[in-house]
Amino acid sequence: MSYKHIFEQYNWEDVKSSIYAKTAKEVELALGNSKRTLEDFKALISPAAAPYLEQMAQLSRQLTLQRFGNTIQLYIPLYLSNECQNICTYCGFSLDNKIPRRTLNGAEILQEIHVIKQMGYDHVLLVTGEAAQTVGVDYLEKAMALIKPHFSNISMEVQPLDEADYRRLIPHGLHTVLVYQETYHREDYKKHHPKGRKSNFEYRLETPDRLGSAGIHKIGLGVLIGLEDWRTDSFFTAHHLEYLEKRYWQTRYSISFPRLRPFSGGLAPKVEMNNRELVQLICAYRLLNGEIELSISTREQEKFRDHIVQLGITSMSAGSRTNPGGYAAAPQSLEQFEISDERSPAAIAAMIRRQGYEPVWKDWDHAFISS
Repeated sequence: MSYKHIFEQYNWEDVKSSIYAKTAKEVELALGNSKRTLEDFKALISPAAAPYLEQMAQLSRQLTLQRFGNTIQLYIPLYLSNECQNICTYCGFSLDNKIPRRTLNGAEILQEIHVIKQMGYDHVLLVTGEAAQTVGVDYLEKAMALIKPHFSNISMEVQPLDEADYRRLIPHGLHTVLVYQETYHREDYKKHHPKGRKSNFEYRLETPDRLGSAGIHKIGLGVLIGLEDWRTDSFFTAHHLEYLEKRYWQTRYSISFPRLRPFSGGLAPKVEMNNRELVQLICAYRLLNGEIELSISTREQEKFRDHIVQLGITSMSAGSRTNPGGYAAAPQSLEQFEISDERSPAAIAAMIRRQGYEPVWKDWDHAFISS
């Protein structure tokens, strides 16, 4: 039994209709509950909840402070490669996008590490395109051997792997894996991923199960907001999270909120989400789950990121470059997507401090993880 078998019991249109049918009374009942259910979550992400955003934000802030205190974790992606064998309609690395391809060698990885360490970071998120022959497990293992001595722990956002591959990488410092379903709408998923291993909807859907079985310390979930109805996609993300927390209860979890951003010749969002709606979604997740880590990236604009610090977010990227070699040298390849907040990590840290929060440059040290 995996999440796929549970997911197949649901109908997208039925779930969507139930969300949009939620009433103000149901929103008020959800706000009044001390422990909220997925039905409450539907109400909190529904259009009926829009007038209650201020109340949701206040509750979200209180719950976040209770669990995480006045801290915001900073993270940075290290792009190892932009080579990819998938065609994805929304991504700058897509196989059919004619860009210079580059995969960092050992010396180039060390150059990137040098710059990132100077910024103050003590953990790093490794990112690649999905090209198993070029940046498969063998490459990742060698790269992590270079990276591990310099960081307390390593996160990874690469192609989904088999359970045995995740187990193989754990001794090399693998701590966290981010794997976004992109959309839980099966037909639209296939439309946006017509070629490559990523076109296998079921294999991607079952990746968190393989991660949980492998004993990965933290799993990051999310969808690409804009591919489909964000409310329905977010319900399935929350539903997936609830299943995982029950089955792999020793694992930590995070949710990210990537909104579709332009790339050269890129895809326009099918569904627009405005800033108030993104705040609503972030607060709804916090009201559903006081333990979940909520992350926002440099895709978002400066003003919005400044505003969201006190409303439920627990981590944000800073100083990001989304092309291989982007830290140590001038960009030589197209970025995966456009960055909106280009401030330095030091500037972001100063902004966080001005709001009375403490920037944290590392995730939990392995010394604090029980065996």
